[in-house]
Amino acid sequence: MGKAARDHSARDRIKAQREEQRKKERLKRIATITTVAVVALGAVGAGWWYAAQGSKSEEATGALAPITAAADGSVVMAKAGVEKPVLDVYEDFQCPACKALEETSGATIKNLAAEGKVKVVYHPITIFPQEANKGVTRGNSVRGAAASRCVPGGAPWIKFHDKLFKEQPSETVEGFKLDDLVAWGKDAGVTDPGFEKCVTDQQKAPEHTAYSTKILESANLQGTPTLKINGTEVDNSVAFKPADLRQAILDAAK
Repeated sequence: MGKAARDHSARDRIKAQREEQRKKERLKRIATITTVAVVALGAVGAGWWYAAQGSKSEEATGALAPITAAADGSVVMAKAGVEKPVLDVYEDFQCPACKALEETSGATIKNLAAEGKVKVVYHPITIFPQEANKGVTRGNSVRGAAASRCVPGGAPWIKFHDKLFKEQPSETVEGFKLDDLVAWGKDAGVTDPGFEKCVTDQQKAPEHTAYSTKILESANLQGTPTLKINGTEVDNSVAFKPADLRQAILDAAK
């Protein structure tokens, strides 16, 4: 190999190393932001969070738009033919702020999809690093999300999704036990014969962690939950106010 070729190869290696370091720093920064949010919520309590937003949640109508699980792990909830506006929901089942968003604005999101007013794309991801609480927090997140991937879609998926948030453990306590996840899935109406083994063997965990890394790098997230309407991030002051969120989505359709 000539000197020019060696120099070029060395530059490529240095460039690749720098890019990898930037990715690691970004993931660490996102995880830090989320961890700070978790601590803040835990310290002041969910009641403060709701009071600060000053908005009344909608009543869920019970109607659901069709729900389809995509191969990459995202899940689409939309009536046939509805392509815009698109509401992307980035969430972590172990994230307390994500649970608060679901309890505050989850019904609005479901209702709008059922009304044919929006195409919702859920992106369950794991944002917590292995270092958080000696891996307990990340383990909870991965188990729950991997189990959700074992649900083939339809109404059982959203029921299981909601159950995970309802049963969200403390970030310092091991939760989302495999036996519980299997039971919750069956209660949600999952009848797929491979569901139990998929959950107990955590068959979808590698796919989920890879997807999480990809989303964290590509979607420019600063934390979870994050809502985006047609690719534009929704401020939390809107996301946590159901009436404002509804109007923002309706305005995006004009």
